Formats: sequence, structure tokens, C-alpha cells
Amino acid sequence: MHARQQTRPSLYEQLQALPEGLTGEILNGQLYTQPRPSGAHVVTSSALGYELFGPFQKGRGGPGGWWIIDEPELHFIHDTEVDVPDLAGWRRSRLPRIPHDHRFTVVPDWVCEILSPSTESRDRQLKMPIYAQFGVAYAWLIDPRAHTLEAYALGGGAWREIGRFAGGALVSLPPFEAVTISLDDLWALT
Repeated sequence: MHARQQTRPSLYEQLQALPEGLTGEILNGQLYTQPRPSGAHVVTSSALGYELFGPFQKGRGGPGGWWIIDEPELHFIHDTEVDVPDLAGWRRSRLPRIPHDHRFTVVPDWVCEILSPSTESRDRQLKMPIYAQFGVAYAWLIDPRAHTLEAYALGGGAWREIGRFAGGALVSLPPFEAVTISLDDLWALT
């Protein structure tokens, strides 16, 4: 008798099979999962999306010409390097149409990670270097607990901090310097 060989599911097949309520990413060849985010995290992400959507995606009070997307599945390497930032943005000149399926294969121009106790080290130590490696031009890290925003620009393959703000600061930051955002509008009322 021949023993039947079982093939192990690929990391992407494992990611697709995750139960509802878990988000998965494949970072540097490793599958990572996390539960759905907290209320404060969701409020901050939604509020920032709201601040950017009108002026940059719709051209209301701003230049337009962008896609601003919540939790896109970025495929830097098809089904192999799969990152899911909290928010990402593409200039429409680089991404004229949204993909028909869930895979975004064009590198975004901007990403934003909303930090939480369970994801902060992964966002900083794993995802930021991956974003740099694949040429994301701008990255923002927002901490809804500390009420802070850190902004970075890519130059020469490395991140350069272009701003660090806290509390209710008014910010105009690349690549969205055409508008001013009040950080107070991003924090959940406590």
C-alpha cells in the first residue's frame, strides 16, 4: 500500500480559510492574524478616511485624482507578500481602475497604519520595511490611544520622518498637504 501524501495548503490558501472576524497578512513569508480592531481604532480609521475621501477621491474641496481605500489587500508579490494596511491611497494616474477582484497589485502611493497594542510592533518592525522595500512613497502611523500621528516619506529606500504631531494639532502633510486635518477629529470621544 502506498501512503497517501497530503499536500499542505499554501499560506494564501490558509489566509483565505481564516474564520470570519480574523484578518490575515503574509509578511516576509509568515502568516499573521489579528482580530477585528477596537472601537477607537475603527473610529480613527473611519474619520481619517472621511477627511481624505471628499477632497482627494471626489475632488470636493481638494484636487481629487486619488483612490482612498479601507483595508485593501495589497499583493506586492502575487499571493506571497500580502499586506493589509488600515488605509491606502493611489493616484489615479497610477491606478486608473479599481481591480475586479480583491487583489491590489499596484503599489500604493500612501499607506496608513492605525496602531494598537497587538499590532504596533508588527506595523513598525515588519510592515514599514516591507512598504519601503516595495516603494510606497508615504506612510502614516496613527496611535488613537496616545493621540499621535507620525508621517514618513521614502527617500533612497529608507523612511525619513517628515512630521510628528499630537493631540488636536492641525496638520497638512504630504501627500495630502492640499487640506488641513484637525487631529481632534480623528479621536474617539471618551
